[in-house]
Amino acid sequence: MLDQPSPAVRLPVTPRVAAVPARRLPGEGSTRRRPLVTTPTPLPSANQPLTPANAEPSRGSALARWLPIVSWLPAYERGWLKDDVVAGLGLTALLVPQGMAYAQLAGLPPITGLYTSIMCLVAYAVFGPSRVLVLGPDSSLGPMIAASILPLVASGGDPGKAVLLASVQSVLVGVFMVGAGVAKLGFVADLLSKPTMVGYMNGLALTILVGQVRKLAGFSIEADGLLAEIAATWDKIVAGKTNLWALGIGLGALVLIKVLQKVLPKLPAVLVAVIAGILASTWLDLPAKGVKVVGELPQGFPPLTLPIVSVGEIGLLVAGALGITLVALADTISTATAYARRTGQPVDGNQEMVGIGAANVLAGFFQGFAVSTSGSRTAVAFKAGARSQITGLVGAVAILVLLVVAPNLLAALPIPVLGAIVVVAAFSLAEIPATRRLWSQRRMEFWLSIAATLAVAVLGVLPGIGVAVALSILNVFRRSWWPYQAVLGREKGTNPGYFDLAENPRAGSMPGLTIFRFDAPIFFANARTFADQVLRLADADPRPNWILVAAEPISDIDTTAADMLEELAGDLQTRGVQLAFAELKEPVRAKIDGYGMHHVLEQFHYFTTLNKAGKAYQEQYGTLWPGEEPPGPAAAPAPTPAAASAPTPAPASASAANDKPER
Repeated sequence: MLDQPSPAVRLPVTPRVAAVPARRLPGEGSTRRRPLVTTPTPLPSANQPLTPANAEPSRGSALARWLPIVSWLPAYERGWLKDDVVAGLGLTALLVPQGMAYAQLAGLPPITGLYTSIMCLVAYAVFGPSRVLVLGPDSSLGPMIAASILPLVASGGDPGKAVLLASVQSVLVGVFMVGAGVAKLGFVADLLSKPTMVGYMNGLALTILVGQVRKLAGFSIEADGLLAEIAATWDKIVAGKTNLWALGIGLGALVLIKVLQKVLPKLPAVLVAVIAGILASTWLDLPAKGVKVVGELPQGFPPLTLPIVSVGEIGLLVAGALGITLVALADTISTATAYARRTGQPVDGNQEMVGIGAANVLAGFFQGFAVSTSGSRTAVAFKAGARSQITGLVGAVAILVLLVVAPNLLAALPIPVLGAIVVVAAFSLAEIPATRRLWSQRRMEFWLSIAATLAVAVLGVLPGIGVAVALSILNVFRRSWWPYQAVLGREKGTNPGYFDLAENPRAGSMPGLTIFRFDAPIFFANARTFADQVLRLADADPRPNWILVAAEPISDIDTTAADMLEELAGDLQTRGVQLAFAELKEPVRAKIDGYGMHHVLEQFHYFTTLNKAGKAYQEQYGTLWPGEEPPGPAAAPAPTPAAASAPTPAPASASAANDKPER
């Protein structure tokens, strides 16, 4: 029977640059003394020299662009070889057991994990741009692969058919990846937000843990879905189907790995557990006690094979391939970015997709399955002193030698030990600290995370990734539809900033002037929200004379919003309230002018800064900010004879500030 899997994913978070300080979040430091509007920081000059942080890396020749090995191999220093060989051999100690364990997680024979590891390491060394990233079978992809191929395999589980389907799916993933890289579609990784990825990862970890119980306990089950699997597992345990020998060897391996990782972190804990499991299996004759083992492995390496299935089966594999592509892309960009900070090597996300795509295509041609970047294996190689992708090539050669010379060294490895290795991976996938942080800082994003977890648990791994993407997109619309809104005021004293009145009790407003801040572009989805809030402020008691929109965060206004502004201006006019804008971006103002709204919003409704708008209001209504002292009378200069004979000028009108538009 083919084992079903369980998953997890790590998604990289793309930072969002805020134009102004954000609202105080629960659990964060107070922003009561931080103004929401300050003097804008000028952008860098267009003539400013580009730095490595913002300059596009040199592409070099076309050949080096698509085959990075052409550029780094000639520059390879002989002194690096020792470090790369040592790191590669150390990496092999992790690649072999994890590759076999994750193959079983994907519902495939363990040997396919070794084939996959070899080919993806070779392909990425040729096509991958990073010097230190390590590719291979990944625990986050295993459940997705199994969820795609197992429904297409006949009941009873034909391993050959499963391998064929997984190989086809790997090629599909590779084609999608390469296509996305060539088309420069790396931004699609942003479709998975951090909160939904945290939730998806937690759901995958839960699925993996439940799926490995049967391996640790030594029995098999037939179930469709996580909830059904939990029920079937419980029934087997209650019925006394647990093999105590299998449970003992599995739990023993699990404890051994966790203890060694904590006490002796430099020791290859997984390899030690594998060796201990093989020795225990041999000495105690565990197969005779009903404990399943890996068994004899085929000697050598499989020939190049073009995996061919029916068109209908390809169609059924496409959805899973798209989900795997998205998860692998997000994981790769995140890991590559993290290690780029340590190595100083820039991240080329599009070339990363080409490298990983090539690795998946090549793996699919040699009975392999879909792969991704492995954060744990990359960390092992990096800590061991890896200097280049020679490390990966050494690991590939070492695995190949094992398959050619001594494949049966692993024949006695108990399956419960592989289950323990997967359980350890599941623990590392669970994002419990991140979930707690979401609870303390952003409750709405916490519930989005929980929804993604429940989607994986109830609907399954593949529908779960679709739900995670949908939740991420809906969250974007939610923020735009109901963005942060505030009524601003100034502190009593000398602090020149503007503050949210609801957040800062020291701030106050000028009588008759309401400053309204709306932190989003105004478009069809939130135009009515904007208008309703402005009208609510206009109907306050006492009614304001002006509603001044602090418009610096408003980056766009569409035609729906323009029509709304025209209606809003008319509604405010009937109430005797004037609508004005301060700090409106010039492209946005140009759009308003282009919509033909001159008769609604004249030039004197625009101000370059909030301070200028406040001064114009003061000149019109003679009001002051709270705590502001009125200016003292100025001594009049003695008139000159010419001035004495000149006619006396007319007094300035109270609204003189509005006679000259401020641009």
